[in-house]
Amino acid sequence: MDIFDDESLGETLNHYYSEVVLFKVQDVGITVSHLMVGLLSVCISLVASALVRSVLQKRVFKKMRMDPGLEYALLKFVHYLILILGVYIGLQSINIPLGALVGIFAVVGVGIGFGLQNLTSNFTSGLILLMERPVKVGDRLELNGVWGDVVRINLRTSVIKTPDDISVIVPNSKLLDEYVINYSYGNPRVRIHIPVGVAYGSDVHLVTDILMEVAKANPRVMQTPVPKVWFRSFGESALDFELLCWVATAELKFDVISELNYAIDAQFREKGVEIPFPQRDLHLKSSVASLRGSE
Repeated sequence: MDIFDDESLGETLNHYYSEVVLFKVQDVGITVSHLMVGLLSVCISLVASALVRSVLQKRVFKKMRMDPGLEYALLKFVHYLILILGVYIGLQSINIPLGALVGIFAVVGVGIGFGLQNLTSNFTSGLILLMERPVKVGDRLELNGVWGDVVRINLRTSVIKTPDDISVIVPNSKLLDEYVINYSYGNPRVRIHIPVGVAYGSDVHLVTDILMEVAKANPRVMQTPVPKVWFRSFGESALDFELLCWVATAELKFDVISELNYAIDAQFREKGVEIPFPQRDLHLKSSVASLRGSE
């Protein structure tokens, strides 16, 4: 007859493995059961975070008609706060003292000092972006030639989606350390510049009137501030003008530029204003002696 039946043997093994000390933190033995409790605490905090954010988004922020960027930042803050609280409760439930956490963070800090500077910089920058909000979700940015809208700000990286529907992942430190053009910061309107060259001898007043009429005829061009035309310079092969006008948002910029260019070309053709090609005059000089020598 077996000393242990199958059921008692299984219970004994489960009890044994659950009490095996895997490692110690300041004389506190961490067992499998401790790890399971800690993992359960983190999972519960994730579920609680999702529920709280859902309630806030659907029942609170929606009624308040909150700015999307501020709503995103607050939801992120609530998520990380609940997650940190869950981790803290999990550590307390397995009797890990706070002093041990300080020791762990000290060790991690040494590692950060040697090899994780970029990760730390991006993490800190993410917190600054979420709290100070110099850049927020929905903003139209231009960074190192990248033009697009901010669709997500994480703790380490941000995602910018271009008009070509390409997602560009940018480290958060780049958004704080480098020169960033934020077209949505403050007043979202944008002034567009359209350079125009006409042939020498053209009626400059007629050119000015045509450009002003084209700007006023476009429904997407703001009439306040009033559009204006600059006579910039006498170029090498053209008289250089520039049409300046305002649009309500940066999203309209390139569409309106295209519409105005089409309209300017049509009006110039109708009014007989010539847009010249670049020209170069080549002068050849030869001495009489070299010409006689060639004969």
